[in-house]
Amino acid sequence: MTMAAAVVVARGAGARAATAATLRGGCGTAARGRPCVGPARPLCTAPGTAPDMKRYLWERYREAKRSTEELVPSIMSNLLNPDAIFSNNEMSLSDIEIYGFDYDYTLVFYSKHLHTLIFNAARDLLINEHRYPAEIRKYEYDPNFAIRGLHYDVQRAVLMKIDAFHYIQLGTVYRGLSVVPDEEVIEMYEGSHVPLEQMSDFYGKSSHGNTMKQFMDIFSLPEMTLLSCVNEYFLKNNIDYEPVHLYKDVKDAIRDVHIKGIMYRAIEADIEKYICYAEQTRAVLAKLADHGKKMFLITNSPSSFVDKGMSYIVGKDWRDLFDVVIVQAEKPNFFNDKRRPFRKMNEKGVLLWDKIHKLQKGQIYKQGNLYEFLKLTGWRGSRVLYFGDHIYSDLADLTLKHGWRTGAIIPELRSELKIMNTEQYIQTMTWLQTLTGLLEQMQVHRDAESQLVLQEWKKERKEMREMTKSFFNAQFGSLFRTDQNPTYFLRRLSRFADIYMASLSCLLNYDVSHTFYPRRTPLQHELPAWSERPPTFRTPLLQEAQAK
Repeated sequence: MTMAAAVVVARGAGARAATAATLRGGCGTAARGRPCVGPARPLCTAPGTAPDMKRYLWERYREAKRSTEELVPSIMSNLLNPDAIFSNNEMSLSDIEIYGFDYDYTLVFYSKHLHTLIFNAARDLLINEHRYPAEIRKYEYDPNFAIRGLHYDVQRAVLMKIDAFHYIQLGTVYRGLSVVPDEEVIEMYEGSHVPLEQMSDFYGKSSHGNTMKQFMDIFSLPEMTLLSCVNEYFLKNNIDYEPVHLYKDVKDAIRDVHIKGIMYRAIEADIEKYICYAEQTRAVLAKLADHGKKMFLITNSPSSFVDKGMSYIVGKDWRDLFDVVIVQAEKPNFFNDKRRPFRKMNEKGVLLWDKIHKLQKGQIYKQGNLYEFLKLTGWRGSRVLYFGDHIYSDLADLTLKHGWRTGAIIPELRSELKIMNTEQYIQTMTWLQTLTGLLEQMQVHRDAESQLVLQEWKKERKEMREMTKSFFNAQFGSLFRTDQNPTYFLRRLSRFADIYMASLSCLLNYDVSHTFYPRRTPLQHELPAWSERPPTFRTPLLQEAQAK
């Protein structure tokens, strides 16, 4: 089996990739390299008697199982590299002259302690400033509760995972810290589909009549957990409350942790505790500088905070690597509001009143807007590549309105790929897809005996789906998939990011003239074999990376 086909199976992208040989004509011999004599038929006990459908179906099941077991070793020999860069759109780095970066979770990564800090600080603000019961202090931050990309129904106070087609993944709807039964979800939403008018606005916010909020920021993980914990407290204690007020209060408390400088001061006071030191960040910037690339930084974080963090991970001379540095940019407004001029800051962080005619290297600028930025730098179009972790605030406007190329930093990608590379996951997913294909083919048998067998298979399939979800996150599963569809998060990632990767360090594995080619994955009406590529176009595999 080629790498492309193996990846399709490992990712569960199509049951046919795993089952075509097994199920073709209902015979498993072709999967083991022996010719299939002809389509298998239901077994008969004697001439003229009714076929033994139960025996026939279970024989097909066993054939499929054996073929799947034989398939797994070939997949295990073609594991994906967690440090690879993945492409949604063809792009050559040889065309990129200017590299731009966000700061938080792009140039700098934070330790697990930061989300605990945000959660605790916001929880205390709820108690001290919003008059919430002091008993909510008993709730502590659980880093394994939520994942990014979830939607929160503000009026119903439920957190959920939604796929690319606006369908709720049943079993992932939580009110407080408890899962909502499927029957209740279906009753609430008159099915499992969320109408477009209830979805969040373009930036994932709940506004203009939208009842949903989508949490896309990595900083939103403690916010989702705090929302769920406070909801849990009110529900457990039978306290009547207005969910809309709770949502707004938690949102304001999380905002104040940033706006009032609580988070910034804590990090600056103990930078080694909160910032994950990584030499790769400087190595990436140095590599680009050595090849004559221009670089800029646009962040919403304040100047002193960025300076201390960059000095820690890159060095005191970090500003020498950047042609333009802009802080407190207020993205995404920075990309749309033409009225906000730049202000220069001196070495002490004091804002100057000078009119800005040129963005000078070594200086730090505050606020501003992208239109003025383009006018002062002339950096336009597809020769600019900007990296950020927030798909909406960092990337959406740049690709839709300004034609920049975009790169998404998705830290969760590395850990998910490592899980996908495990033998247990590959065995489970390969068999799940094979079983799905078996159900698809054998459903034509409508007699009572066959239907009983098919019901057993459906029960096994449901149990395996739950198992695959728990590989990633016990409550919500993978960031990128529901049971079979892409998540709404992945839909937006695919639309707004040309390339995506776990961290900027992945750039070190590629030449500055490398071209990224998206894999041709099969459409539903195409054969899986059509997605295969010659070896020279393969996504970097784990073994290849290790050999280097």
